[in-house]
Amino acid sequence: MANLIKATRLKIQSASPQVYWREIIAVVILLLAIVFFRSERKELLAIVPQIKQANGTWLTAALIITIACILLQSGMYVKTFAAVQLRLKWQHAVSLFLKRNFISVFLPAGGVSALAYFPSQLRKQGFNRLQVHQASALYAFTGLLTVFIVGLPVLLYTMFGITDTANAWLGLLALLVIIVLLAIIVNTVKQKRGAYRFIERRFPAFSAHIHEMLSANVKRSGVLQATFLSTGVEGCGILHIYLAMLALGLPASLGASAAAYIIAVLMMVISPFLRGLGAVELFMSLILQKFGYTAPQALSITILYRLFEFWLPLAGGLIAFSWKGRKLAARMAPALLVFTLGIVNIISAITPPVHERMRLLREYLPLSSIHASNLLVLFTGLALLVTSAFLLKGLRNAWIMATGLAFFSLIGHLTKALDYEEASLAAFTMLLLIATRSQYRIQSSRQRIKAGLKTAGISVAAVMLFGFVSFYFIDKRNFGVDFTWQQSLLHTLKMFLLMQDTSLMPRTRFGNEFVWLIRATGFITWGFLLYSLIRPGLHKHTEPENARERVNSLLIQFGNSSVDYFKYYKDKLYFFSDQHEGFIAYRIARGFAIVLEEPVCAPENKYSILREFDRHCKKMGLHTAFYRVNESSIPWFTRLRKHRMMIGQEAILDVTRFSIEGRDKKSLRNGLNSLQKKGFSIHIEMAPHNPEILQELKQVSDDWLQSFNKEEAIFSQGMFDTTELEKQDMILLKDPEGRIKAFLNIIPDYAEDECTYDLIRKTADAPAAAMDALIIKLIEYARAHNKTYINLGMVPMTGITQPENMAERVVKLAALKIKRFQHYQGLREFKEKYASFWENKYLVYDHDFDLLQLPLALNAVMKIN
Repeated sequence: MANLIKATRLKIQSASPQVYWREIIAVVILLLAIVFFRSERKELLAIVPQIKQANGTWLTAALIITIACILLQSGMYVKTFAAVQLRLKWQHAVSLFLKRNFISVFLPAGGVSALAYFPSQLRKQGFNRLQVHQASALYAFTGLLTVFIVGLPVLLYTMFGITDTANAWLGLLALLVIIVLLAIIVNTVKQKRGAYRFIERRFPAFSAHIHEMLSANVKRSGVLQATFLSTGVEGCGILHIYLAMLALGLPASLGASAAAYIIAVLMMVISPFLRGLGAVELFMSLILQKFGYTAPQALSITILYRLFEFWLPLAGGLIAFSWKGRKLAARMAPALLVFTLGIVNIISAITPPVHERMRLLREYLPLSSIHASNLLVLFTGLALLVTSAFLLKGLRNAWIMATGLAFFSLIGHLTKALDYEEASLAAFTMLLLIATRSQYRIQSSRQRIKAGLKTAGISVAAVMLFGFVSFYFIDKRNFGVDFTWQQSLLHTLKMFLLMQDTSLMPRTRFGNEFVWLIRATGFITWGFLLYSLIRPGLHKHTEPENARERVNSLLIQFGNSSVDYFKYYKDKLYFFSDQHEGFIAYRIARGFAIVLEEPVCAPENKYSILREFDRHCKKMGLHTAFYRVNESSIPWFTRLRKHRMMIGQEAILDVTRFSIEGRDKKSLRNGLNSLQKKGFSIHIEMAPHNPEILQELKQVSDDWLQSFNKEEAIFSQGMFDTTELEKQDMILLKDPEGRIKAFLNIIPDYAEDECTYDLIRKTADAPAAAMDALIIKLIEYARAHNKTYINLGMVPMTGITQPENMAERVVKLAALKIKRFQHYQGLREFKEKYASFWENKYLVYDHDFDLLQLPLALNAVMKIN
């Protein structure tokens, strides 16, 4: 019972409100603001007409001042970064300010905590995180300093003009105390005296970090320039309030503007949450009322000021964060809009029109034309739904078809029932498609288009012949008409074109079924024609007779990778350059040509061959992606404006430096000794191998696949193939009875001074140290063959310490949180025992949108057909 009471007391203590003091104060301030604005609701309603009548010229001037203020804030970053020997570009400084300003609204103590945000632009420039934090601290310090410098004379002025400035004095005094304390702390840490020595004794790690942070070699000129720019920021704030007064046609007072601004800034400084949202409006209004403005006038000035000083920069931050995804949005927006237009068309066609509009339309168009337009809208709606899917693939024909259908939708909506709302959507869709036409470059296969058109033409002729003959010989009782050949042809044509045929009135059930049969065959035929025109067709790939011999020759001449062996594998297709000696090995899946690594050729020809391959794939209607690209090769792809994503790291073992001696290798030695004591033996079997050994290896492989729930995979690795294994040296682990329990096959490695393996498999009852024994024996093999390195292969989804984009963040999170991928961490731990260093591997692709489809495409190319 005593333990329970003690645990309860500790739990109550741990839930002390002091832990959440920032949030409590923020809520109180917001409640005060809500009460104030609720009490002033009549005044709030009264300011709406006044704001609507604001002078546009002064509002434009305020907008210019907002832009100038953003540039000044960005300039402060440029100068404070320069003060710690970092060169920050202006465009990056603007982005940094907007992003930090945006997230500061949503963080506790946001004005300070947002300074820890370290965007990817700075990481890509190789900036040291510590230096960035030092520059950010200088930025914050200069901002506080200039608030005090500007605020002191303002409060001296207001002291003689209005009363009740004690609260402002307290805020300014608190700001002065903060500035002095910061200066004392920096001086104490730099000189390592006073309180710093106590902290150094009690918290050595923390004190070392603080000393490193505050002992930067700072250029005074940079700080002075940043202070000058920060003073300009304060001037912009005061000017914003002054311009708000002018825009509203109120008496403009520079003193009132300065006093209200200083109060607003002090509230933002002391506010622990939402950057003073609510509190700023409350206290600014009160201060302005002290200067003689009425409550509605004070609120109007405050709202306009906050629009230009707070809300517009906040919107700029939102745009800055979403700017990276602009290309993805631009790619998806037309397809989504086309799909939406398709839905609108269908709904519009099946719902009754507005009666007044129909009556007006009938005065200008015949009834038959109106019916025809209604069915046209319905069909184009269905066609737009299909076309939107192909737009996502970037097909040029899909773009042509979507643009044409949007145009027909525009005409159809206007002639159907004067539906100008739907027509406006169609017009906007058409304009967006025209604006983004450069995104749709992939050509559909001409051979398939020709074949599709021929098939569709034959279908049209067959359906027309069927309808014509049926109408001509159909019994009179079904329609009450004995059709002539002209009538038969006309009715068949109308129904095939999905036009409304009011003169045809079925009298029997068979007559109705016959009409729907003609319409259904017409719809299917038109749908097939549409699909034939836009479907992503692929050219039939035929390899030259001597392709594999030529590949082998080029690998011997230019090969330099551990996976070059798999470029010769039987699952690959080949692209041979017409300009240079070289080739690309790839597979096709889901509209992608996925390349293994990069071209095999002379280094100076790689860019040219990559560009040639890109053009070739566009003609074939394929997107390109490059799997397991080396970091050193990224510049070639950057020149082609391709994107990259880190997908893992490759472990490299330095044979000359590896040893199993030492404390960290104790468990490894114990495992090997245990194998030896139990009578296991490790052998190197040189190729060729007899069928009995290969059969036994097959049993081990099958046991491994079944026991560990694995499947054979190819593309960047091999499968169990007796034809290939027969020609490769093997490392075998045998039990005391001579049965094989684990094996490893050594494959050709085209990298100089390097050795590698492909399959490493064991039975379910093999000892735990079996894999280690194979690797240790492989090291002996490499030394005997004068190899310097062993490539241990890639570990996917690991090694991403600082993600550079959203895709890498997702990969890192998935590897940590999703159970399916967590086994890669075990593979990483196994290889880390041997790896001397790791090399980054990348997936290179054309567009961010491709990442939505590439996982399935990669999975497809790795499967055995």
